[in-house]
Amino acid sequence: MSDTKKQPSLEIQLDNDVAQGTYANLAIVNHTDAEVTLDFIYVQPQELKGKVRSRIIVSPRHAKRLLHALKENIERYEQAFGEIPLEVRREPAEVTPYH
Repeated sequence: MSDTKKQPSLEIQLDNDVAQGTYANLAIVNHTDAEVTLDFIYVQPQELKGKVRSRIIVSPRHAKRLLHALKENIERYEQAFGEIPLEVRREPAEVTPYH
């Protein structure tokens, strides 16, 4: 008999409405000693108004693992597609009136 134990596999369910995803163009991170709160917000263009689309609350340990996973994935993305610039280009949008 073998002394190696099988690791149980984790089954993850993804509901259809969650699989569609939610777009956010701003994230705000807050923390206490016990948890880290991530608010994902959509701010409409040309408005100074936003709405929280999703709030995720995690432990500090999980937040650090998330940070490392994001860093690793961004590095892989940039190797494949080039560096992601951090500066924001704001060009005025051209508006074409309807006639």
